[in-house]
Amino acid sequence: MAEAETLSLVLFSGTDDRLEAAAVLAAGAAAMGRKVNLFLQYWALDAFRKDAIRKDHGVSAEAGPEGAALLRKARETSGQHWVDVLEQARAIGDVSINACALSMQHFELALEDLDPMVDGVTGVAAFMGEATGPITFI
Repeated sequence: MAEAETLSLVLFSGTDDRLEAAAVLAAGAAAMGRKVNLFLQYWALDAFRKDAIRKDHGVSAEAGPEGAALLRKARETSGQHWVDVLEQARAIGDVSINACALSMQHFELALEDLDPMVDGVTGVAAFMGEATGPITFI
């Protein structure tokens, strides 16, 4: 596989609608045999705390109440949380999830505070060094 086929996602938002979108992109890329690198910053990192990963993180402002209702209905229909979709992506492909070292420092977190699906802590330069194609910011 060519290095340019890597999907690099920077997750900044911690809302369920955006985390769901990132999980679907990661699963789709993994199913196609593409390597996926997720980099968790700020509010997305906060959503990956092991004691809060499955809690309701709300939706983005532009989703509004209608978007929140739509997301709830979709979850009831499929029975899947965005965490489940990410776990499936990891099961079928090469998906790495790393926390931003600076965000970890700001939130005063240790790797042990995060869900075990987070592989490690890395800096921006290391993430950028691994990103061989475009970087998508969510």
